[in-house]
Amino acid sequence: MTRRFAFAATCITSLLLAEGPSAQRRSSTAAALAPTGTLRAVFLGLNPVQGRIDQAGKAIGPVPDLVQALARRIGVPFVITSAPNAAGIVSALNKGDADVGFLAYDDARAREVDFGAPFMVMFNSYLVRGDSPLQQTADVDRQGVTVAAVRGQTQELFVSSHLKNAKVRVFETMPAQGTVERLLLERDVDAFAINRQRAIEAEAASGRKLRALPDSFFVVDQSFVVRKGDREKLPAIASFVADAKASGLIRRSIDQAGLIGVDVAK
Repeated sequence: MTRRFAFAATCITSLLLAEGPSAQRRSSTAAALAPTGTLRAVFLGLNPVQGRIDQAGKAIGPVPDLVQALARRIGVPFVITSAPNAAGIVSALNKGDADVGFLAYDDARAREVDFGAPFMVMFNSYLVRGDSPLQQTADVDRQGVTVAAVRGQTQELFVSSHLKNAKVRVFETMPAQGTVERLLLERDVDAFAINRQRAIEAEAASGRKLRALPDSFFVVDQSFVVRKGDREKLPAIASFVADAKASGLIRRSIDQAGLIGVDVAK
């Protein structure tokens, strides 16, 4: 983190604290959100929309920025860990290994955890060959088209339930860039359903051999989540997210991370 950004982050989090609850209310909120005395958060470290793990092993990006600001607001230290997928987030919360997590909203997931305030919206696009005849999302759902997606991810849940004519091929984990290129260029699949940020990054990494379709087939909220039945945490989270939006924290974090496929939630 540069000195300039560190100063900006400090100013932003100070503003959030100043506008936040009184000392007495912060103590009560801390007890609810961080009963161990440390705010324990879990996020999708392989999803650039939420954040990344840098070469030094540090979590960076919008979600880590939010966790840091929330911990400062309630006056406790924090730890943030990475889960490989949504199932890992759900497991960490429901086992009591984490106090808060972050997921894109889905009705099925809402039966396993309680969703709190949305802080970002995530756009999702199909990745195709550079010379593919598929030009828009509307072109994809047709006979003879095979769409790849990763099991349990937001995009797989959507395409598996909404595509009527195209065939869906489900992968257990997100393939490496080289494998994605091979699958598309050798026409094993015709499109890969991923979030727009990943699609744009994959297009650039391929040297434009791949192409992200320009529109989004699905827009979904990225939200705080808590253990099922732990709804007493949600009002404090909603208040924090409202202040984080109003202060510009989320917008600045998105811009600092260089993200394109997301926006601040309304």
